[in-house]
Amino acid sequence: MSNKVPSTSETTVAVVGLGLLGRGIATCLLGNGFRVIGYDRSSESHAVARRYIEQGIGELIEHANFDPSLKQTWKDRYQEPQCFDDFQPCDFVIESIVEDAQIKQEVYEQIEKVIGPAVPIASNTSAIPITQLQKTCKHPERFLGMHWAEPAHATRFLELIRGPQTSDETVEVAVSLARRCGKDPVVLAKDSPGFIVNRLAYAMYREALQLVEEGVADVETIDRSFRNACGLWATMCGPFRWMDLTGGPALYAKAMKPVLPTLNNATELPETMRRLAENNAQGIRNGQVYDYTPEQAEQAEALFRKHAWNVRRLMDEYFPPEEL
Repeated sequence: MSNKVPSTSETTVAVVGLGLLGRGIATCLLGNGFRVIGYDRSSESHAVARRYIEQGIGELIEHANFDPSLKQTWKDRYQEPQCFDDFQPCDFVIESIVEDAQIKQEVYEQIEKVIGPAVPIASNTSAIPITQLQKTCKHPERFLGMHWAEPAHATRFLELIRGPQTSDETVEVAVSLARRCGKDPVVLAKDSPGFIVNRLAYAMYREALQLVEEGVADVETIDRSFRNACGLWATMCGPFRWMDLTGGPALYAKAMKPVLPTLNNATELPETMRRLAENNAQGIRNGQVYDYTPEQAEQAEALFRKHAWNVRRLMDEYFPPEEL
């Protein structure tokens, strides 16, 4: 198997699915000089993606000192094919569609009929085990997980997950591509549902929902408390470094002992989450969990993107990319 990726300007990456993360991934790739094939069955998704990419490229120029010529040149490197047959020249494929294993595997089957046997296929799943997705692939050795986060063109986050059949060379190619996208990729030692970040996050969400259901605090209070505490240190360090900086495991062992029996370890969805999901709560898109007017939703999204770039600058200052 030989899947050495050529230089960035000669590398073509297909992004399958142009939802929120898919179009962010396309923006990141285009901003860093890759050729991109953006595929989605919805013409509306294509239109939204083009607007998003335009805005994202502008942010890269404004906040990350990218070449202003990108405003025009990205369009020459972006294609919108109507079918998978146009994937033939791809050097790398990133799937970012609905979280349904069967649908994803059906897409892989179609893609594998077109691309070369050495072209890596990466899934941007946030929770489905790579071991499961890999099973039906004709060439499972070139398959891996590539978990991005929003905004994909601003954050340094990227998780790479190998399945039991993923080759070392496939992982090496993915790491190389990630670094050329300005990422600080982490490679998991083994496959695990939810990977690293989402396992930590889902435990936090579950506990936050329990606090609401027990009447300990309302949504706004929990958000404010979390923001003012974890928001202070999370840009600089993770949970282990934070324990070291604030007393170490000897202290935390004593503090954790009386709290652990009270934490939520339920395997079913919390009632609040179940009810919100049944009401099709889509956050800022339809005013749930918080009650947003269209103007407030737009302001919240703009503030988040501004904040993301401020955090990125801090991280680049504390941990320069060239030293990683």
